[in-house]
Amino acid sequence: MRDTISDYLAQAAARAPDETAFTFVDFSSDRDGVPSSLTWRRLEQRVSALTTALRHAGAAGERVAVVAPQNLDYVVGFLAATCAGAIAVPLFPPDLPGHAEKLAAVLADADPVLALTSPGSLQTAEKFCADLDGLRVRVVTEQDLVAEPAPEGAMTGGRSFRPQPEDCAYLQYTSGSTRVPSGVEITHANVCVNARQALEAYDIRAGRNCTVGWLPLYHDMGLVLAIVLPVVGHVHSVFMDPLAFVQQPVRWLRLLTRHPGALTAAPNFAYDYCVRRVADGERAELSLGSVAAMVNGSEPISGQTLRRFQEAFAPVGTVRTAMRPSYGLAEATVFVSASPAGEEPTVTCFDRAALAAGTARVAEETETQAVTRLVGCGRPTGQEAAIVDPVTGVRLEDGHVGEIWLRGPNVGRGYWGRREQSEATFGATLHGDDPGDGTRRWLRTGDLGLCHDKQLYITGRIKDLVIIDGTNHYPQDVEQTVESAHPAIRRHHTAAFSVLTDDGERLVVVAEHTRDLAEPHSVRDEATRAVRAAVSAGHGVAVHDFVLAAPGTVPHTTSGKVARGACREQYLQGAWSSDARAQGEAGTA
Repeated sequence: MRDTISDYLAQAAARAPDETAFTFVDFSSDRDGVPSSLTWRRLEQRVSALTTALRHAGAAGERVAVVAPQNLDYVVGFLAATCAGAIAVPLFPPDLPGHAEKLAAVLADADPVLALTSPGSLQTAEKFCADLDGLRVRVVTEQDLVAEPAPEGAMTGGRSFRPQPEDCAYLQYTSGSTRVPSGVEITHANVCVNARQALEAYDIRAGRNCTVGWLPLYHDMGLVLAIVLPVVGHVHSVFMDPLAFVQQPVRWLRLLTRHPGALTAAPNFAYDYCVRRVADGERAELSLGSVAAMVNGSEPISGQTLRRFQEAFAPVGTVRTAMRPSYGLAEATVFVSASPAGEEPTVTCFDRAALAAGTARVAEETETQAVTRLVGCGRPTGQEAAIVDPVTGVRLEDGHVGEIWLRGPNVGRGYWGRREQSEATFGATLHGDDPGDGTRRWLRTGDLGLCHDKQLYITGRIKDLVIIDGTNHYPQDVEQTVESAHPAIRRHHTAAFSVLTDDGERLVVVAEHTRDLAEPHSVRDEATRAVRAAVSAGHGVAVHDFVLAAPGTVPHTTSGKVARGACREQYLQGAWSSDARAQGEAGTA
């Protein structure tokens, strides 16, 4: 058995041709959702037909973008592109609000020959691509491409088109939370190995488990959880559109109720969102005791969120051991580590000042001692992690904060078209190792973390670290303090960052106010005083400027994280100047 998506798909179709492989639940026209499914046999038939059509169209060895809505067409298009020997580029339709600029940038970078979409999105996608200069891409649907006659003398298959494990299967573009999006080259072997690592970590087995999700299929976690892991593990995949979750989060929990043994995943904010938005009457109809694993895959993961979700949904069966805090990143395909199976999540309090200085010192929370609560993410599965001084490259002992470095068969081979950036990120060597020894090369994640009591803890991103007067401050700690300082501040919509002033780097906080606040100007001064006092007391740093912003103005990445770098740029460009703030208040009044 070779580590290719095509081999695993063929094996699944041969073993259980009539079992359901994928189910998409469409809530766009029916509040209860309309399911549509593909068996493994029908899936392979559609993928095989589209694979042949893609080869006839000259896609082998080229990039093929998938710009379909979240549905079964997306699944077929992605799988067919990888099986055709093309390099798939999982993206999103042009009408996804707020992301047209990123789509244009990625299409320009990947330079695909074809873009696959659904019939209902064809005209929009064609117009979008036609308006972009320099693109050679042709936008097509599965139906149209399959119906095209094969060119005279075209090959119909053969070993020359059979993907190999070392071939690039797809480009996973990063969410852009810390830099301009880059496409990570993920090979067939990378993603198949990573799917098996996740199957092992979460103890998912064919015939017993399934996956349920709403995460975007263009996002690394959504793609692997909803498409590749089910193919590799031969498990049923049930998914819906992210907008359906945002509109009514109870829909996600209802699908978990209807499909026992589910593996599901979501970022931290989604669990808090369910606590706030799922009504008591809706909650009473749920039964979550059969959920195999609920992955919390954000950084940072909030211990308070884990507690709130457990308290809210324990009456309908949720057990703490099903909550699985996890760590991963696109450069490692997606999955790195998860909290130990069968154990409750571990939340540890560390002395905040010591942590900022690079040492993990367990502490009890008191009125006089500021602590940072971190959630353990277990140990890596099938890969190796090291905590390293990011400047010297020296490997650090447990209990010290450093950059997380990784190596393993799931680590991608580099960034598409970026040799120098790839070498710097994917070709790191520890101090004392031979730089010429290819077996000793590491992936620099850009994440800060530590190992304590046999678990990996994530403390933040190197590029997001706020350094004021020589002292390190983790922005997520400041943001959590701010969001607890005043009831007018909206949770998960706060960005803390530093700006250069005449007095050096200083702290700026931009926080959205709640949507139900009719007159934000009436509480602005009160909220500002509360935030300044809370941050000063909790972190020993002064807030240079605090912005109480209108809802929807703090930028987020396509994966739902606060984009601190983009927020900082908007702040420096005057997005929240006095005039802009006044206009924002008028617009929300």
